[in-house]
Amino acid sequence: MSGDTITNTHRSACTPSHAARELGLKRGELELAVHLGLIRTVPDEGGGGRRVPRSEIDRVGSGDGFPDSLLDRVHVVGTTEGADVMDVPVGRFTRLARLGLVVPVKWYLNRYRAVVWLYLAEELKRFAADENHASLLNDRRMPEGLRAMLDSGVDLRPRNWRGRHRGFLLRQAEDPWESAGALAAFLDPVQIAEIVPDPYERSHLNRFRPGPPASGAPGSPSSLIAERIMTADDPDEISLLRADLTAVLAEARETRPAPRPTAERAPAPAHPRHIGPPRPQEPEPPRGLLSRLRRRTPRTTAP
Repeated sequence: MSGDTITNTHRSACTPSHAARELGLKRGELELAVHLGLIRTVPDEGGGGRRVPRSEIDRVGSGDGFPDSLLDRVHVVGTTEGADVMDVPVGRFTRLARLGLVVPVKWYLNRYRAVVWLYLAEELKRFAADENHASLLNDRRMPEGLRAMLDSGVDLRPRNWRGRHRGFLLRQAEDPWESAGALAAFLDPVQIAEIVPDPYERSHLNRFRPGPPASGAPGSPSSLIAERIMTADDPDEISLLRADLTAVLAEARETRPAPRPTAERAPAPAHPRHIGPPRPQEPEPPRGLLSRLRRRTPRTTAP
């Protein structure tokens, strides 16, 4: 790609913060719109992250009902407000979420390091408006099978969020190695080492492995909670991730093998070098008649 093309691409796209201001969104709302596929981004050719094309800003800004229609689609609510949206008690809403019937789209840690799940208000409205869900919302008791799941401690909120976030990462991937990194992001290092035993290949894969979207300093309590939410813990989920990662890695290896260090040999010296202690310097033999006389073997005279 020529320098002029890179420059033109850079100028025709905006940083996420600039695009958010132009569209009247908060930065978090823009990120969510990108995650949901409502706003398209492109990689920055200069290596500065992803950018929003000018044409995409124009497209979104000219949509019907803008900006309210866009704001409605990225409006998120917590448990209490979500229960109000669906017109159910908070306890009923929490049980529906634990059963995976409503799926969180984001989460954050409050000041007590408790996980706060957020849901799309638009999805909750659609769920409540579906007549097939009337019994789940209005009956005094949950169906027996669902009650048994709740009694066993089931909580599908982390897994369902991971599935949603995995879809976003895979949509953003530009090549098989990035897709492999997106899948590896949800497996712990032990699982990855079993699938990718080669250390050079594993190091290359980790370059494309994104971390949790919200975490503190490495090793901090917040970071450990984020890693726990990000990492698959259900055997079925782990099995599916391992199978998908194995298949995508095979494609990545065929497309572009992982780089390996090359052994560089030092150039051979022009003349062989003496190895060991320095040789004693031999004196130069003297020249002339006198030296020849001295080198003669003296004759022995008979007594």
